[in-house]
Amino acid sequence: MNVLVACEFSGIVRNAFTQRGHNAWSCDFLPTETEGNHYQTDVRNVLYNAWDLMIAHPPCTYLCNSGVRWLYEREGRWDEMRKAAEFFKYLLEANIPAIAIENPIPHRYAVEIIGRKYDQIIQPWEFGHGETKATCLWLKNLPFLVATKIVSRREQRIWKLPKTEDRGKKRSISYKGIAEAMAEQWGIEGL
Repeated sequence: MNVLVACEFSGIVRNAFTQRGHNAWSCDFLPTETEGNHYQTDVRNVLYNAWDLMIAHPPCTYLCNSGVRWLYEREGRWDEMRKAAEFFKYLLEANIPAIAIENPIPHRYAVEIIGRKYDQIIQPWEFGHGETKATCLWLKNLPFLVATKIVSRREQRIWKLPKTEDRGKKRSISYKGIAEAMAEQWGIEGL
């Protein structure tokens, strides 16, 4: 299966699919942090190759509910939000048979532009990580992701990260347990 992992620099999701024998590629403006197939470019430059599945992690800074108040307090945020939501919608409407888009819980203004709410909310603690981080999935021709390893001890580690220059980058890295579940459950031909 040809798999595109859009807006991923870590290579975690890409590598989970590669390890299961798929032709998986990540794509991001940043270079990849792990060895593997990677396009360092705007994903729109490779979006219409012959992909069977795309898993996308578009930037959430202007879309997530946790940051909605900044739309009213910082100049230019409304325009940035519109651009981000239109990019999200562009990915969601890509001509790829199966699509999963991952993002935090969105605010209503983003949902209005995207055109629909998410299909599922998952948590890292459902996939072997002891953390809470509500993650929404917008799905096209894919089943819900099924929990693989429930963890009872949970904390908000991601939310508590110190405010550093690379905080956003650290918060955007995929959890290995979720990536492995995606590859195992969605990496099936003809799903």
